[in-house]
Amino acid sequence: MAPRKVVSSVQRQVVGGGLKKVLYTLAKVREIGVARATKTLVSNNTCKACGLGMGGQLGGMTNELGEFPSVCNKSVQAQSTDTQPSIPNAIFDHTISELQELNERELASLGRLNTPLFKAAGADRFTPIDWRMALFLTAERLKRTDPARSFFYSSGRSSNEAGFVLQLFARLFGTNNINNCSYYCHQATGVALGATIGSGTATVELSDLAHCDLIFVVGANPASNHPRLLHQLKACRDRGGDVIVINPAREPGLVKFAVPKSPGSMIAGGTEIASLYLQPNIGTDQMLLAGIAKAVLASGNDESEYIDRYTIGFSDYAASLVKLPWSTVVRITGVSEADIKRVADRYIQSENAVFAWGMGLTHHIDGVGNIEQLANLALMRGMVGKVGAGLLPLRGHSNVQGIGTIGVKPVLAAEVLSAMEAHFNVKLPSKPGLDTMGAMQAASAGDMDFAWLMGGNLYASNPDSHWAAEALARIQTKVFLTTTMNGGHVHGSDGSEAIILPVTARDEEWQPTTQESMFNYVRLSDGGIERQDNVRPESWILAEVASQVLGRSPIDFSMFQEHREVRQAIAKIIPEMSELADIDVAKEEFHIQRRVLHTPSFATSSGKAAFVPVSQPEQLSTHFSTQDVTHPFVMTTVRSEGQFNSIVYEDEDVYRQTTSRWCVLMCPEDMERLELTVGDVASLVSDAGQMDNVAVVPFDLPPGNCMTYYPEANILTGTTVDPRSRTPSFKSTPVTILPNARH
Repeated sequence: MAPRKVVSSVQRQVVGGGLKKVLYTLAKVREIGVARATKTLVSNNTCKACGLGMGGQLGGMTNELGEFPSVCNKSVQAQSTDTQPSIPNAIFDHTISELQELNERELASLGRLNTPLFKAAGADRFTPIDWRMALFLTAERLKRTDPARSFFYSSGRSSNEAGFVLQLFARLFGTNNINNCSYYCHQATGVALGATIGSGTATVELSDLAHCDLIFVVGANPASNHPRLLHQLKACRDRGGDVIVINPAREPGLVKFAVPKSPGSMIAGGTEIASLYLQPNIGTDQMLLAGIAKAVLASGNDESEYIDRYTIGFSDYAASLVKLPWSTVVRITGVSEADIKRVADRYIQSENAVFAWGMGLTHHIDGVGNIEQLANLALMRGMVGKVGAGLLPLRGHSNVQGIGTIGVKPVLAAEVLSAMEAHFNVKLPSKPGLDTMGAMQAASAGDMDFAWLMGGNLYASNPDSHWAAEALARIQTKVFLTTTMNGGHVHGSDGSEAIILPVTARDEEWQPTTQESMFNYVRLSDGGIERQDNVRPESWILAEVASQVLGRSPIDFSMFQEHREVRQAIAKIIPEMSELADIDVAKEEFHIQRRVLHTPSFATSSGKAAFVPVSQPEQLSTHFSTQDVTHPFVMTTVRSEGQFNSIVYEDEDVYRQTTSRWCVLMCPEDMERLELTVGDVASLVSDAGQMDNVAVVPFDLPPGNCMTYYPEANILTGTTVDPRSRTPSFKSTPVTILPNARH
């Protein structure tokens, strides 16, 4: 047990935030250039990192509540890639195989793309070309493509305007194979909440976090991924509230965090964040949440009047809790009954509770079920539909929610499809399109000829890296719209064509654009900063290509080079978006109507929120319920502090004290059992693949659980998806860990 104690003492010494992060941010600012960084950060443009809500017309370093300064190292890291000089053309003298030797950080650090690139099917390198040729080649390849054998994809960094034009172009072209990156992150949230409360987004606004006395943080690590949320967690603790963290890994930044904007927190050496910290086995969240709910039910502290008036299905849900043995909950989760009841007691005492969660809940074989049980827990005490309480999915990319709102998805709501057809006087395809995994499976089968990839890194976003590269390589032509190089441009390119079109960053847009935060708040970015001389806005590219491809279409796509025209169309077509029409004139940012729930009004078919019974243990596809002996460990993939989604800024993770991303973090007890020590290397084996020479790092995890970094460990994750959300199970992969000397 000695190694366990050593690790615990090390982790107590690690404090999130603090002077080190301030100095790091200042160093990044100096790297960018103080004048350039200042111009960038204070401009009226929405932050390019997470969807928490910074920037817009209140100012680049101001949040939705008008609080200044509101900035974090993620904001600066995002700007550091966009402010790089252009990639020298000499780089493209190198072959694709040579570029494949670079990791994601090295590729992004090559510089900004400032010229279109073309790689012929038989070529071994990219060739710079001019815009006329790039647009011509793109249009010609689309013209000869069967729409059913194409798909269109957007990341969450694109604007609402570009996203709307993309999906309209694709549908007029003849396909609904249209996706955004949320299908691989929060689609489980959308499916679950859509069925339980009638809306797939947050029910709270940022101000609600100032009025709660309890915040649950479940399956998320905001200290690394949403640093500005730590200020809200600290504020909750400061006013006597509590923060309950549920995470298999004891993340140092969620234990103690020195909030840079709080002098008191900095002087004190950090603020205690978590009041209670539960570490369940990976993939056992449903059981844990059901255990908390079971304790609440037994106490008699459910909100019976709220339940009777505003919900359905509670009796079946309550019966499933009664039937669930405590012994099963404890065996599967690895958390004691006493600890679970302690959390339940604090929840019972709360007046206003907010439930925040991330991909630690959604990236599982039954991610939808995880969110359903979280919603159950909130509903049973009436915490949905009141000020200061509710549900908060922690979104990644800054506009991933907006991209979904304006229709970048394979199935449009019937009323939206009808309104779009009426507005433009067109007939659009009604057959449901392929989701992201469906499009990748079609590519793997050789049934996809063309892919339009607007931002993101689809290669790194997919499970089973070998399979992903092979699938992408079978697509005859891929068109990338991007600011920098990434692994998706060089992996999966064998034997196929690739066209890379360099685009403006958000703050470089020629005209104002809009984005939507995780709080359903639509913000306006001014754009206007000039850095590169040969880049184009995404909407401009889309309009040019669509005009060439669609010919005599009833829609004149050239008009969409004017963003005001796009917004006016969105305002007339998308429900609750009417205020978008004149946002560039009025400068009035707004919450999307009927999403923030301060009263219990639910947009379900019954008009009431719906409880979902707990699955029986034998129905749960988890390692700890089935006792997998083929692969005795369960692995979860995580992001590092020096990373944002698939973009890696630093190889070091200062919070977890790792210096290489090619590593596995393990419970010290497991290391002792396998006779592994710090500095040893091991091989990780799953049904999908193998990682060799992986550095072994001790970390505070329950026995039988381990962590690796995404996307490096995607080589181990299989293509199994949640059947309801179609989201891959990135965070619960059975693996075997073999000391290299024995392998």
